[in-house]
Amino acid sequence: MTDPVAATRRHPSSRTTLRWRLTLVYGAVAVTVGLLLLVLSLVLVDRALSVDFANSRGVGVRLPSGETLTFGAFQESLRDEAMSRVLRQGLLALLVLGALGVGLSYYLAGRVLQPLKDITSAAQRLSAERLDARIALAGPEDELKELADVFDAMLGRLEASFEAQRRFVADASHELRTPLAVMRTEVDVALADPDASTEDLRAAAGVVREATMRADRLVDSLLLLARSDRLEVDGLPLRERVELPAVAAQALAAVTAEAEAKGLRVATSFGPAGVLGDSGLLERLAGNLVENAVRHNVDGGWLRVDTGTVEGRARLEVSSSGPVVPSEQVAGLFEPFRRHGTARTSRRGAGLGLAIVQAVAAAHGGTAVATARPEGGLIVTVDLPRSP
Repeated sequence: MTDPVAATRRHPSSRTTLRWRLTLVYGAVAVTVGLLLLVLSLVLVDRALSVDFANSRGVGVRLPSGETLTFGAFQESLRDEAMSRVLRQGLLALLVLGALGVGLSYYLAGRVLQPLKDITSAAQRLSAERLDARIALAGPEDELKELADVFDAMLGRLEASFEAQRRFVADASHELRTPLAVMRTEVDVALADPDASTEDLRAAAGVVREATMRADRLVDSLLLLARSDRLEVDGLPLRERVELPAVAAQALAAVTAEAEAKGLRVATSFGPAGVLGDSGLLERLAGNLVENAVRHNVDGGWLRVDTGTVEGRARLEVSSSGPVVPSEQVAGLFEPFRRHGTARTSRRGAGLGLAIVQAVAAAHGGTAVATARPEGGLIVTVDLPRSP
């Protein structure tokens, strides 16, 4: 059975193009206007030559042939001859103007549709590997120029999204390869040693378990990041009132032991700040901010968590001491698998903490901004729409 869509694609000439349809419409309009003008001309000629000669019946006109006609009969003969000539010449002019109108309509339709052809050509040049095609339409700021600009902007967003996706997949593969390599190496060493003691096997099992836990945490973080990105597009399916002071206090309680081990001074200022959103995502947001502030801090440093309402928006701000972060590298910290001052093989995290924070904030209609402190450390501020 023949697919009509495939047949149309194979034989594009078998279908009527938009250019020809516009040409037919423009040509029909031109012929119709010409026909109306011809009819109007006939009516005007008829009226101009339809004068009442009722009072001139005794007056006649002698023709070159010697025949004498009254003014009434002469008027009728003149009117019939004029109407006949106007009709013949008008029809001839209408045919000529109709042909010229169709040709001009075809040319103008091509000029009008040229931007659409450019858009089609740009779309045909696109692929997952090549998204740098642009229309860059020049001309007046009309609807077609606006369409071309919107298409170019869409291509720019697609190119950035595909590039970020490729980078993300490459980084995720690298991150997952590290714990898998560790596990394979430990297992190979244990299997290659026939005299391995119980302590050696338990030590290898411990390394494998730690690598497995790291891979598990990485997969959980990847799934959470993907879920947050999807919610930014689809919206949150369920919203409930969440108090930021409560989730911030819960996040601090989870890292109390680690903060005490590093000798960190913890200060808080919990002002009322309620938001409508996903409680699980907001708890992860606060947890990531506090965990980053603790793990990337210096021994004997400090940590401060503030919540409140600023300019009508709920705010969660986490500031801490730590190593100096160059200001030009701050924005890159929100990209997946980016860590300042920590190698990729570090076991302290996968580098997805701030990326998840930004994705969760965006899914709730908020923003996440980081600022480097000149003395060292970061200030991360999350602003979310405040709940009524």
